[in-house]
Amino acid sequence: MIELTKLQAFVQVAETLSFSEAAKRLNLSQPTVSHHIKVLETDLGIALFDRSKRKPAMTDAGRVLLPWARKLLRSSNALHEMMVSLNDQVLGELRIACSTTSGKYILPQLAARFRLKFPGIKVSILSCTSPHVIPRLLEGEAHLGVLSYESIEPGMEVTEFFEDSIILIVPRFHPWADYAYIEPSDLLAQPMLIREPTSGTRKVMLEQLSKFDISIDDLDIFLELGNAEAIVETVSAGYGIAFVSRLATASQLDQRKVVELPVEGLDLRRKIYMVRSQLDSPDNHPQEVFWSFVHHPDNQDLLRRPTDSN
Repeated sequence: MIELTKLQAFVQVAETLSFSEAAKRLNLSQPTVSHHIKVLETDLGIALFDRSKRKPAMTDAGRVLLPWARKLLRSSNALHEMMVSLNDQVLGELRIACSTTSGKYILPQLAARFRLKFPGIKVSILSCTSPHVIPRLLEGEAHLGVLSYESIEPGMEVTEFFEDSIILIVPRFHPWADYAYIEPSDLLAQPMLIREPTSGTRKVMLEQLSKFDISIDDLDIFLELGNAEAIVETVSAGYGIAFVSRLATASQLDQRKVVELPVEGLDLRRKIYMVRSQLDSPDNHPQEVFWSFVHHPDNQDLLRRPTDSN
């Protein structure tokens, strides 16, 4: 039978490709970690690492074992957390996969409040792209996900997290800076910075512009960037205009490095959702507690921030 301590040693060595670093992480001696790996290889009857070079490298067998080892360790932790929770203690680990810029502004503060209330729960926020959120949930790498679209995949439970506002920003010295608003057609002649194709901001922008028969091919795309903060900084430097989440540009707006400009006829609000898997996952008490904690009345000040223009 495979011992969990051996699997823990294997996972740490696989992730660091260093027996000494794995030993530090596990608070063990390097010879002890090496012994755990040798015993595991003996039990399985196959080499998991190639030690012929200065830095160990995983063999094909090691690469096959790694996801299974991680899954077994997660299941073991979940079992322990569930049994402890029977004594009304809220302990354990909570991993949240977040794919939205706005979510990255709200989640850390929400997680900090959660940790103060439930100090026995370790919270990790995992940054990833939208297409990777659901796979991470299904594979057990994350307990919760934050998306800018409502997942319709079977086995998923979805709740509305908060409503985000997307705004058009221009440099403070732009000719439009003092305008009350512009028409959608005015956008056609301006160099524009735009998010990557998988971005929720880009999706909402193009959906709204399509109401005025404006497609991405009609726009003068100056740069495509995968980071909202980089877009805000580039607009601030005078290289174009852009649609971004209000949260991502709050600081620049306050300093008046960029100016928010309404676009007549565009409804640029979008809902941000929290999602979890209902398939093949053991009960996770920290997940349940956070799911309920999100919409506690004490957190409404955070959840209203994205639509607050004051």
